[in-house]
Amino acid sequence: MARRWAAAATVLAVLGSLGLASCSRGSAESIDYAIDGALITYNTNTVEGAASGGPQAFARVLTGFNYHGPEGQVVGDHDFGTIAVVGRTPLILDYEIKPEAVYSDGKPITCDDMVLTWAAQSGRFPAFDAASRAGYADIAGIECAPGQKKARVSFAPDRGFVDYGQLFAATSLMPSHVIADELGLGDGGVTTALQTNDTAVAERIAAVWNNTWRLTPDLDLKKFPSSGPYKLDSVTEDGAVVLVANDKWWGTKPVTDRVMVWPRSADLPDRVNEGAYDVVDIAAGSAGTLTLPDDYVRTDAASAGIEQLIFAPQGPLAAVPARRALALCTPRDVIARNAEAAVANSRLNTASEDAYGPAEATPQVDEFAVANADAARATLEGAPLTVRIGYQTPNARLAATVGVIATACAPAGITVEDAAAENTGPLSLRNNEIDVLIAGVGGAAGSGSSGSSAVDAYSLHSGNGNNLPRYANERIDGIIATIAVLSDPKEMARLLAEAGPILWGDMPTLPLYRQQRTLVTSSKMYAVSSNPTRWGAGWNMDRWRLDR
Repeated sequence: MARRWAAAATVLAVLGSLGLASCSRGSAESIDYAIDGALITYNTNTVEGAASGGPQAFARVLTGFNYHGPEGQVVGDHDFGTIAVVGRTPLILDYEIKPEAVYSDGKPITCDDMVLTWAAQSGRFPAFDAASRAGYADIAGIECAPGQKKARVSFAPDRGFVDYGQLFAATSLMPSHVIADELGLGDGGVTTALQTNDTAVAERIAAVWNNTWRLTPDLDLKKFPSSGPYKLDSVTEDGAVVLVANDKWWGTKPVTDRVMVWPRSADLPDRVNEGAYDVVDIAAGSAGTLTLPDDYVRTDAASAGIEQLIFAPQGPLAAVPARRALALCTPRDVIARNAEAAVANSRLNTASEDAYGPAEATPQVDEFAVANADAARATLEGAPLTVRIGYQTPNARLAATVGVIATACAPAGITVEDAAAENTGPLSLRNNEIDVLIAGVGGAAGSGSSGSSAVDAYSLHSGNGNNLPRYANERIDGIIATIAVLSDPKEMARLLAEAGPILWGDMPTLPLYRQQRTLVTSSKMYAVSSNPTRWGAGWNMDRWRLDR
């Protein structure tokens, strides 16, 4: 279980070493940063937003009580506020936002934003299209006087969410006053409606939360205030996001005044090879073979996310035998080898390679270790099957993966069609545009991982928005919920071992390999560090510096 809390001394040492360069002169005024996700929404907590490149872009735009450091560990952001544990049974946390904390529009950051975050992701109001309810569903209530800086968060009895540092963290808190203004609710109106369970108003709030923050060239900047060292300045016609220093930021000013974040595009490989970007954070192999200029450095590292086949809940793969047939003829060994990674077998303990790994490697794994066309054909009882497999394009590695699956499954009577497109993602499964999505956790083009297996496991919980296969198994729900509050390693291993045969039998997803990440930087860049979670290298972009 990835429950890594960094010691203060370690974090200070890391940040100090990364930020040493900020004192020198001759740095560039702007940095170009390329990522492998789309930039479609400011709200990275929706199903679509969580799977997008938004977390990579906005970690230092929408801040919170914590952020994810270079190893994916949770680090307290004391510029934003503090958390104090005041009770263990039940778990009770006191949150305090810095008195000087304001949005870039001058409006104060208050506990109202926490109430909105909790309500949106708790599952209490189903109109919110939230990606995950992990941890938030365990909160019994939030004591928040509208407009105040303090909040007491009380968890339900026996629901002490172990990875509570994942909650109310960077990119999770959205400005509630924007919704209040949009709906004419007045100060505190959002909090009052949500705390009193006013269903009608909550549905209106959810509609704004789901749809208001779309990233388009003609957006209204007044609806996109920032709570971090950078703020949104504009969106270009080709989808790039321009971030500039936030003059209302109360902490240490960013080293570089402007960062331009470029989403994945067809010309990304050529632009990388030309040295058009200063920082590139993408899935390894997704841009094909890179021929970097001499003054660039490449680093490859494993992410905390698993590349996987995610099966649609409807269509030709709605039935378990069809999913199992496709899994049987999928050459997982070849696919992983091509990705220069080991075959992954984990669905519930995905975020790190630790002692729990063998617990999920149950005997059923052997059945799906290598392609077996005969077994796949027998499972289908000779009936033909046509399957549309999608992924976000362009992606050379995943295109090759689909080709390998097509070749291996053809003898089983399974026709595999490459149905990838530039906008392929979680909603493609929901809208019946594809039958299989190749992606990371929650359908992400990147890692998709929170860095916590307890959180990531919820992508197979029946109540979760990013449960893209719409998988529902009461026992698996119980195991996932128990893992979230568990600290006993023996019990953890037992539960994972129990879940393994169920998940291999039902086959809601097929894990392939741990997604590898490629970080490319100019040799003149300083303070850039990779990150295995969905926030990627952007976790500390306010410390980046480019020499000229």
